[in-house]
Amino acid sequence: MARKKVRIGELLVESRVISETQLRSALERQKKTGLKLGRQLIEAGYLSEDRLLEFLSQQLEIPHVDLTRYEIRQNTAELLPETAARRFRAIVLEVKDGTALVGMADPTNIFAMDEIERILKLTVDPAVVRESELLDAIDRSYSRASEIHSLAEELHDELDSGSDFDLSQLDANVGESDAAVVRLLKSIFEDAVRSGTSDIHIEPDEVCLRIRQRIDGVLREQVMKEARIASALVLRLKLMAGLNISERRLPQDGRFNIRIGDRGVDVRLSTLPVQWGESVVMRLLDQSQGALGLERIGMPGRILRRFRHFIHQPHGLVLVTGPTGSGKTTTLYGALSELNDPAKKIISCEDPVEYRLPRIQQVQVNSKIGLSFASVLRAALRQDPDIVMIGEMRDQETAEIGLRAAMTGHLVFSTLHTNSAAASAARLLDMGAEGFLVATALTAVLAQRLIRRICEACAEPHVLSSQEKMWLRANAGESAEFLNFLKPRGCPRCNGTGYRGRTGVYELLELDLAMADALRRADTTAYIEAAAKTQGFRPLSICALEYASKGITSLEEVLRIAGEQEDTGGNLKTRGARALAES
Repeated sequence: MARKKVRIGELLVESRVISETQLRSALERQKKTGLKLGRQLIEAGYLSEDRLLEFLSQQLEIPHVDLTRYEIRQNTAELLPETAARRFRAIVLEVKDGTALVGMADPTNIFAMDEIERILKLTVDPAVVRESELLDAIDRSYSRASEIHSLAEELHDELDSGSDFDLSQLDANVGESDAAVVRLLKSIFEDAVRSGTSDIHIEPDEVCLRIRQRIDGVLREQVMKEARIASALVLRLKLMAGLNISERRLPQDGRFNIRIGDRGVDVRLSTLPVQWGESVVMRLLDQSQGALGLERIGMPGRILRRFRHFIHQPHGLVLVTGPTGSGKTTTLYGALSELNDPAKKIISCEDPVEYRLPRIQQVQVNSKIGLSFASVLRAALRQDPDIVMIGEMRDQETAEIGLRAAMTGHLVFSTLHTNSAAASAARLLDMGAEGFLVATALTAVLAQRLIRRICEACAEPHVLSSQEKMWLRANAGESAEFLNFLKPRGCPRCNGTGYRGRTGVYELLELDLAMADALRRADTTAYIEAAAKTQGFRPLSICALEYASKGITSLEEVLRIAGEQEDTGGNLKTRGARALAES
């Protein structure tokens, strides 16, 4: 039966959802903007999107589907090609008895329905869905996983058929679409950038190849049975990074740039010889976003104000601490971006240089030729700098040069790998730095971690266990167990993890006279006790607990942060209860 065109505007007026005047006004604006009438009515504020979806569902007698709570099978969605799904704003939700349930942002579009039926060769039953949820669902459903598998199989067949893997020809024709290895890598990188991957791991095994992506700090695995393609992938990547392709016994490091759409991505590559070949790990840095400003990294306002106070001082040492992958470099780049102006000379020595910043002289450390942090720092201090950033204080020599530079009129930034702010000065003493140098030069220490943000689409109330209540009473006061917390359930929007994205938690330790006096005596015990008693100091776990009480993260993430922290002494319970009360 032929479908009849539905005039949504006339139906809305007849049902008194909008007025005749509003319809005419929306139609006039539609001629200028080119938007669909429904979207134009929403943009004009004449009705809400929820009201429009509810109206369409009732008038057309079709279901309204909430895609945030609907599990879409990838093989079902892919029955409709991605280009058609995006063109018609539609996705296949379910197929049963020769009929396809298709979610559509505009179910009144009879042309789209007829075309979808022609493509699917099935009867189409439309369902109305929210357009923003539909676009998210399309991005999730049309991931590159199946394409990666098919390209891996194709490359495996080429290698099995005895065809030579011509590296020189492949290097010269990197853009050719018929080079299976290049297309496979292209799909891997596109999938990684789309999903927000920070690291790609390529790991050969005896009978399979594992490709793992780190998303929001957690690895997700894809296993391929085509183990023989691993060497082809590694060779191609080595060529892209300019590494020695004949050397397979030693680790190598390199980097290269790729462009995906309008986004430039810097790839840092590391190879490691393992039992079944070479393992490759690639860190992806999206250069199109540039370095984030301090106001965009999620630092609480109270800590941000104090941190800005210290980075705008004329001299002194400011440390940022935390484990690998905790966002230390991002914070320091944010500070340098804020201080970057023509009146200041800024030099950084890094390993490696992650983001290119204009006007800042960035030096790449290279230990193979003797260009260490200490040697770069000595040379940098002869370049008349106002501000110096040291990528990491790894040894006594680097630490002492940095401390003396901070004492002689330079503002010095650096990082340390410690679990808490209070442990950082003690680590400098353990490295062999003189106590009086640390006490005089060090002004503030910022410790940080990254915690996962709970998915808003599937978060639900969390009932505390007896162990969680005991921890809250012990660390944040008696009233903390009555706070409301959320827990992740997992849904299609977050790929079943319950989390989407990450944010930072911070603790800022400002050195006072008691701490400085303990450092001069090299008394680390007295120093840590004085640090724990500092007025206004909030531990990382209390900062995370504040986020959990506001529904930003889960109590599970808070306990993970608390478990990573070293004991800094002092009455944590009193300070935690006061901090929560103030917030």
